[in-house]
Amino acid sequence: MPDKHTSSFKLRPLEKADLEVVTPWFQDIEDLARFDRTSRIPLNLAQTEENWSDVFSASAGSGKCWFVAELHSGQIVGMSGLEAISPINRDAIVAMFVDKPTRRLGVGIRATALVVDFAFRQLGLNRLTSYYRVDNANSRDLVAKLGCQIEGTMRQAWFADGQFQDMVVVGLLRQDWEKQRVKLAAELGSETVVSFGPSSSTDWSWPPQIRGSQ
Repeated sequence: MPDKHTSSFKLRPLEKADLEVVTPWFQDIEDLARFDRTSRIPLNLAQTEENWSDVFSASAGSGKCWFVAELHSGQIVGMSGLEAISPINRDAIVAMFVDKPTRRLGVGIRATALVVDFAFRQLGLNRLTSYYRVDNANSRDLVAKLGCQIEGTMRQAWFADGQFQDMVVVGLLRQDWEKQRVKLAAELGSETVVSFGPSSSTDWSWPPQIRGSQ
């Protein structure tokens, strides 16, 4: 567990070796059912590597882009990424997960905001989509802070804990993010900072340290 006084995290591309750390996160059946609609079976390392193999392909056409959030000591505490990236429709699905001991430190919202910045500023996307189980208040609150708008509810589309739950679909347009970005940056304190790259980058950090509305 990271020190509560630690405030600096970095975001870097997911490596195959990181799966040794990530795999146990998704062996928690309760968490698995809360965050992943498609899987209910805890996977071992070999199965996890097979599932994520396209992320590590040398080809850039996999449509996936994932990052891990880590302390500068190298301890991995979470991950955020883009799925189903479409260069034609210029959209993608945004997703994130934070290890239990690191939750409530503000890493999730900052890491995801940084990935949203990456999607719009670097990849030129115009829209991001996300989903959450209707009773998952943490995911609901996070996407609301990003400015995502509820676009619909898929009734009984998520089976978990022996019953069918509704799934909420939300979307975020680039034009909406440009406004929400300024508001969110003002709301988030600088006690926790997530930055891209091996060293702190004021241009690619959350909360933003230079850019206010780009």
